[in-house]
Amino acid sequence: MKQAVLVIDVQESFRRRPYWDETELPAFRRAVQDLVDKAASAGVPALRIFHHEPEAPADDPFSPRSGLVRTLEDIRYEPVETFHKTVHSALYARSPAGTTLEHWLRAHGIEEVLVCGIRTEQCCETTSRHASDAGFQVRFVADATLTFPMVSAAGRRYSAADIRDRTTLVLDGRFARIVDAATALDD
Repeated sequence: MKQAVLVIDVQESFRRRPYWDETELPAFRRAVQDLVDKAASAGVPALRIFHHEPEAPADDPFSPRSGLVRTLEDIRYEPVETFHKTVHSALYARSPAGTTLEHWLRAHGIEEVLVCGIRTEQCCETTSRHASDAGFQVRFVADATLTFPMVSAAGRRYSAADIRDRTTLVLDGRFARIVDAATALDD
């Protein structure tokens, strides 16, 4: 089965958000780097997807003019293609030529995507559900996703681990196969 790694929103923009928390960042960086390195060794293409807000003012960290819509420091890889999106699902992202990620995947015979990136419960989960519904097999590389603590409307605090656990619970066996970076490319 032909695969591709989707590296979603692993970008400096997030460092400027008030919820930014570096607690899980070292482990996340190691997992993402491990995944993209193993993919490169196996000939599996890595695709870079950035979230951007083209109409936002330059001081918005997601504005292309901010200089922050770039790969998170200390993560090194050579993406086969770069796509930009303005919504949660990466399948709607577009290349500089205007091709959607979904079209690119189909044109290249990709049958399975490996999802990693920032934020676990938002763009990574949304992309996984969308990809599954669109007919792709999905491997959700849980340790290569990053999120941040949140507080519910009722006042309950959810840790990043709580959120990742909830996301893997609802995806597993329904929309994705849950894997870790160390074994993500194993059969």
